[in-house]
Amino acid sequence: MGILAVGMYFYKKNTSREDFYVGGRSISSGHIGLSIAATDVGGGFSIGLGGLGFTMGLAGTWLLFTGLIGAWLAAVLTVPKLKKLDMQHGLFTFPDFLALKYNRDVATIAALISGIGYLGFTSGQILAGGKLAAASVFSTITWADPLFFSLVVMALVVVIYTVMGGLKAVIYTDTVQWIVLLSGLLFLGFPFAYYKLGGWEVINNALPDSHFSLTNISGITLVNWSFSIIPIWFIAMTLYQRVYASRNVKQAKRAFFIAGIFEYPMLAFVGVGLGMLARVAFPENDPETALPMLLTKVLPIGVAGFVLAAYFSAVMSTADSCLIASSGNFLNDIFSKKLKKYNSQRLIIFSQLVTLIIGVLAFLLATYFTSVLSIVLHSYSFMVSGLLVPTLFAYFSKYTSSKAAMVSMIGGGSLTLFLIFTNIKLPIGLDATIFGIAASFALYLITYTLSTK
Repeated sequence: MGILAVGMYFYKKNTSREDFYVGGRSISSGHIGLSIAATDVGGGFSIGLGGLGFTMGLAGTWLLFTGLIGAWLAAVLTVPKLKKLDMQHGLFTFPDFLALKYNRDVATIAALISGIGYLGFTSGQILAGGKLAAASVFSTITWADPLFFSLVVMALVVVIYTVMGGLKAVIYTDTVQWIVLLSGLLFLGFPFAYYKLGGWEVINNALPDSHFSLTNISGITLVNWSFSIIPIWFIAMTLYQRVYASRNVKQAKRAFFIAGIFEYPMLAFVGVGLGMLARVAFPENDPETALPMLLTKVLPIGVAGFVLAAYFSAVMSTADSCLIASSGNFLNDIFSKKLKKYNSQRLIIFSQLVTLIIGVLAFLLATYFTSVLSIVLHSYSFMVSGLLVPTLFAYFSKYTSSKAAMVSMIGGGSLTLFLIFTNIKLPIGLDATIFGIAASFALYLITYTLSTK
């Protein structure tokens, strides 16, 4: 109810499309930094981190180390350039940046890729929340399937709150949600679970030695995670919105540095550690459901309630951001020409309607998937493969071509989707993202060369 109350408050405060999508460009670095961390980690990675801790132990923390690297690289290399452009042109979306560097057709294709990718992200967060609720709050219901009912509840809360509040509501509640998540896991969840399971001797005997080693990971896995996650910091619509919402260049850079630190080491080791404890308690369970069971069946009722609230906060903080990012792509970039004749209040209504439709689609997709982490990583792969190469050329090269950008985006993204859905066995276990990026780069160079002859 508190989350919905925030949404209603900002529903009354929003007076323009700028308020709804970029928070009036007046939000401090602290709020934005916590919002970035909350959005990037969120429910998908929170539940996924528990699963990694269950299956591979401390080495699972490398997943969020790639997030730290990505955040700090973006803070140094791209955020200053982007914010300066925003201060000159009043940008709203990631494709707005590409429109400046290429043309509006390139921006439209990028918006389609980004919008679909964030639709997948939103589905992953709803599924994460559904799994959490089905294993805890709604585990005892008998008149409906617990998971399906949980998905309905999560989708309703996320969609209604985001539709009402816009980006300001998202960012300010993200701050609270992140504080709840980190404090709940660090000061309650982990110490209470550690004590209730019998302490170090019991835990050490129950887990393989490899679970206590940071080297319990293959080089190929590290490469795959790096290519899937680090590039997202250069092309993610949610991150561009937060740069635009910042007051100035200095504040935007600081926000990204703050976000990196909160991801790694702060949340990385706590999330993975809880997954390891979940394996001690429920070694035969599915890795992604063992953690919710640990919270509900091992922790005292009051502690369990607070820690569950922390995880639900993580789900909300990412789901709302992904939902409004996808909405922004479709409304501001794909349908923008048709909406120029409407006033600010009518545009807010259209924004809310598009957000509602995307939320319903995200719920429907969530009912078809089973693994939270796979949805998140596949969505990352699709977006990165299509968008990374033309974006880097836009930032750092004078050799830009709209035709090359379009061919690069369509070719890279399509190849990655084909490799993912056909499940083709790739050389030495490399991720489809790497082949998509390579194809995108080759297509850009070939098309640029042919079009400039």
